[in-house]
Amino acid sequence: MSEFKPTEAALEGFKLARENPKAFRTWILVNLAVSVLAVMIDVFMPAGIRHGLDTLNGPDNLTLRQFADTMILAAPVLILALAVIAMMAAAVYRLIFRHADDRFGYVRLGPDEFRLMATTVICSLILILAVVAATLVIGIVFGLVSVMAPRLGAVLTVLGPFLIVGVFAFTFVRLSLAPAATFAERRVVVFESWSLTKGHFWGLLGAYALAIACIATIWIVVTFSCFGVAGMIVLIEGGQLSEVKSLLTATGGSLKSYLSVGAIAYGIVNSILSALYYSVIAAPGAVAYQKLHGWPPEGHPLTAQPEAG
Repeated sequence: MSEFKPTEAALEGFKLARENPKAFRTWILVNLAVSVLAVMIDVFMPAGIRHGLDTLNGPDNLTLRQFADTMILAAPVLILALAVIAMMAAAVYRLIFRHADDRFGYVRLGPDEFRLMATTVICSLILILAVVAATLVIGIVFGLVSVMAPRLGAVLTVLGPFLIVGVFAFTFVRLSLAPAATFAERRVVVFESWSLTKGHFWGLLGAYALAIACIATIWIVVTFSCFGVAGMIVLIEGGQLSEVKSLLTATGGSLKSYLSVGAIAYGIVNSILSALYYSVIAAPGAVAYQKLHGWPPEGHPLTAQPEAG
């Protein structure tokens, strides 16, 4: 079993995109198709589902009954989003674990993706339960301390949110290899990740943090560049900088607003960034699973190979 190196794991997604251009182009096209589908959904979405999504994103606190009703209304859109995430993650895993199976740029929708969807839902529920439990315990402990020692209680209250974030980060990292394990072993695997990540928390956290920082930096730079180019175009045409956003993004939810040159160009750029995002975010977990589990068996490559030709 080779040594797990956080930096190499964090940068593996960029390496995959560079060494497998045909697959990466397919991922771009898939994300572009998803963007077109999203436009169609936004334009023709029934009022009930739109209201449900607006309610989820709104500032108001929902009762349990309201939340359940909203989730039922928004379920088709949420399931579609989960399917897209599973398809793209599976494409990255397939490239790494089953490099020869390169049909359709490694993109499919089948048993592997459905198992990834199930694993994602289970891990998400565990994360939610962990955060809720931590919040309750911290609230009770801090409340008791505040009664007995008000000054100390005030200090602990400030630390509370950081402790909750710590619980989330710890649980997330310990479960982070579950998707890769599920794909590699062709079965829903959740708690095997807990044992595999034992003693590797900080290395994995560093790998994920570096990967996120890299893709976030690229996304910010490209986005600002797009808005800068759009700003120059607007000024040359005698417009105001306040018009830049409307040049690149659709407004009003009408089909016509999505068909502007600026919106189409910005959508293509976002499709490229999205394809890179999935590669960068999914790859570290797969590489970590390979190194810590020793998969695939000896005699098979432990990292994805570049495309031939």
